[in-house]
Amino acid sequence: MPLAALRRAARDTVSGLPREFWWLWTSTLVNRLGAFVATYMALYLTLDRGYSASYAGLVASLHGLGGVVSSLGGGVMADRLGRRPTLLVAQSATAASVALLGFMHDPVAIAAVAFLVGMASNASRPAVQAMMADIVRPQDRVRAFSLNYWAINLGFAVSSMAAGFIAEVSYLAGFLIEAGMTAACAVVVFAKLPESRPVREAVKGAGDEVGLGTVLRDGRYMAVVGLSFLVAVVFQQGSVGLPVAMGAAGFSPADYGMAIAANGILIVALQIPVTRFIEHRDARRLLVVSSVLAGYGFGLTAFAGSVGVFALTVCVWTLAEIVNAPTQTSLVVRLSPVHGRGRYQGMYTLSWSLAALVAPLMSGVVIDRFGAEWLWGMCAVVGTAAAIGYSVVMRRLPAAGATDSTAAANAEPEVRTA
Repeated sequence: MPLAALRRAARDTVSGLPREFWWLWTSTLVNRLGAFVATYMALYLTLDRGYSASYAGLVASLHGLGGVVSSLGGGVMADRLGRRPTLLVAQSATAASVALLGFMHDPVAIAAVAFLVGMASNASRPAVQAMMADIVRPQDRVRAFSLNYWAINLGFAVSSMAAGFIAEVSYLAGFLIEAGMTAACAVVVFAKLPESRPVREAVKGAGDEVGLGTVLRDGRYMAVVGLSFLVAVVFQQGSVGLPVAMGAAGFSPADYGMAIAANGILIVALQIPVTRFIEHRDARRLLVVSSVLAGYGFGLTAFAGSVGVFALTVCVWTLAEIVNAPTQTSLVVRLSPVHGRGRYQGMYTLSWSLAALVAPLMSGVVIDRFGAEWLWGMCAVVGTAAAIGYSVVMRRLPAAGATDSTAAANAEPEVRTA
């Protein structure tokens, strides 16, 4: 592609988005650039502290359990208190708990604080997604969510490489740097982001309170959440089942690192151009195709016998991830009432948090009892089931922006000063 065309595509990708979005995007990038602890937590506990692998797994599970607890709580806070206060509380609590974790030595204390870290860090996700839906026009949301997902992966790619070097110097330094960068995110939110929650009085029919019961009774939305859970369980195998299976097949951690590196490289390289391709295409078809690609991308792992082939399978399901992430998040917004976005986003976040708990248990049991080939076959089946589910559930999907119509006629501007 000519350089001029590349410049035009890049300009079209980033143009037209509000200033508030870019401050939120910057906060996300800074947060992910400092995400060191999750990368080396297992090594820290086993090598530096001398604990067993089982204990390290327990701590990881407690961290995930904290995320499950806060998924719904963070969504409720985003609707009741506002997006901005929720982000400030969550990011401040994350900074404090991460710093505290670096000074813990007692195994019970480490496990307890790890639970707090998981709860605090995950509480901000519904607020971020709800704020992004508030401040970005419906027709730009897929692009906005894609750019945010690109920032997440770019930051994670850099922090993953930096984590190894920091760990060689001092694990404590990693905890403190992450705490400092998370605190910097809170400063960005405080200084640059106004409250975006739609004004309650401006929402037609706002007397109808949206509670968690409302979300649970929304049959189509809960079906989408269930399908999201299935797809998330499949995607989780990239960090859970794949390293275990490669290790059991005689490959080294370095081999796994080389194979999984294709995931981050492709997302950073292709997320933006792929988004330009899918931005205005049918969400139902995109989610069906991405579910099939995810399932059979992992399914092909059963035939991998070299690092190169493993990397090729990673490329297949990474393409599914690139398509799925912004499309799925945008769909959640389309199905959410304006004044209930926090709770709806919280329920969606819960599906991924639960998948992070279920996937390690599922992969471990299946690999131990039946072999890795059964795990990859199950991934193909689950991906196919999710594709069929999306095809059925998303018939007669409301048009983009339909849920915003209740606030469109007489509402005040969605972004307002706190």
